Amino acid sequence: MRFAIILALNMQSTILSYFAYQLSYDPIKQKGDALVLGLMGLWEVIPAIGFSFISGHFVDLHEKKKMTMLCILGYLVLSGYFVFLAWPSLQLSVSRHSIIWLIYAGIFVGGLLRAFLSPSTFALMGLLLPRTHYANGTTWSSAAWQSGFVVGPLLGGILIAHGGFRNSLLVTGILEAVSLLAILTIPAQAIMKKEKEPILKSLGEGIRFVFKTQLILAALSLDMFAVLFGGAVALLPVYANEILKTGEIGFGWMRAAPGIGAILMLGILSITPLKKAPGPKLLVAISGFGITTIIFGVCGSIASTASLGTFLGCNISWAFILAFFMLLAGGMFDTISVVIRGTILQLFTPDSMRGRVAAVNTMFISSSNELGAMESGVTARWWGTVPAVVVGGFMTLVVVGVTWFAAPMLRTLKLEPPDDHK
Repeated sequence: MRFAIILALNMQSTILSYFAYQLSYDPIKQKGDALVLGLMGLWEVIPAIGFSFISGHFVDLHEKKKMTMLCILGYLVLSGYFVFLAWPSLQLSVSRHSIIWLIYAGIFVGGLLRAFLSPSTFALMGLLLPRTHYANGTTWSSAAWQSGFVVGPLLGGILIAHGGFRNSLLVTGILEAVSLLAILTIPAQAIMKKEKEPILKSLGEGIRFVFKTQLILAALSLDMFAVLFGGAVALLPVYANEILKTGEIGFGWMRAAPGIGAILMLGILSITPLKKAPGPKLLVAISGFGITTIIFGVCGSIASTASLGTFLGCNISWAFILAFFMLLAGGMFDTISVVIRGTILQLFTPDSMRGRVAAVNTMFISSSNELGAMESGVTARWWGTVPAVVVGGFMTLVVVGVTWFAAPMLRTLKLEPPDDHK
């Protein structure tokens, strides 16, 4: 289920970002508007954060399989809506500007669904696995997520090039139907929190738990601020069209590169788990993420953009090769952070609070990814695309330095089940 839904959503995100950027293309300036890409992130993060305040409360009070199934059904309906927006006849009767805003509306609904899907799947996995397998389970869960993250953008780019936006978005709906069939095979789980209480009190308990547990707060904050400033992926349509000139398929390869790196790292972690010094490794990994972001940002300046030929319809240059491998390395570093953070959340969260803690996690992650996209879009318009990416990478390194001194418990972190939660 996790692989299919993440595959579909990443395909959809890739297709929509390229679609919206093409709709914003100005023939006089001969380029699109990078702010359109940033606003796509903003319109998703507003509901993802806003509804996360209540989603955890409802997830804890209801059966997790049912909640997950309802979210996937919502995504299926949303896919039909996006297919309608990409219909050629609609684009003849509705202005490009209006279609972009209709895309924003659909993305807003997707952010609302995400606010409920993330805590539902997190809580469901925690109930299906014994605590002694959380670290390994998190690795495999991340592998399913990253596999969809890799294949989705790559497949999305190929489908755009050969099938157009409408047919590409239709495929995402088919994949969401596969995800729905998969979740139906999972048995219903017990509801761990049965007593009802005022929603504000319930929400307050979840937030207080996160903020008083230094390890959870430090892991979430570190990831949020690092990815907030290092959101180079949001600007990939600009790099593909105007800097590296790789076209749709090259865009798909670059969009998939972080996920390819993530899968490689997950393979390494499945053989050599993060048992020794996970805290310092977390900080080193995010530092690596910042450094690769900086190099990616200036790849067009330090390597030739002259074509070396084509591969599967993609224009290849030394700059493209450097950009691809920096994105790949960044995905490897980010995966270390994802696995450690996910294991910390599973290990140190009581069963009765999984939905609420996962909802707070969604707020942090949404803040980092979608607000990071917004930050990248705005700064790209102000300073230019390359300076925006480079400054973001440097800010990621600053965040790591601050965290080293602000969260000393990370230095002695051990990924073992605490006795009081067994």
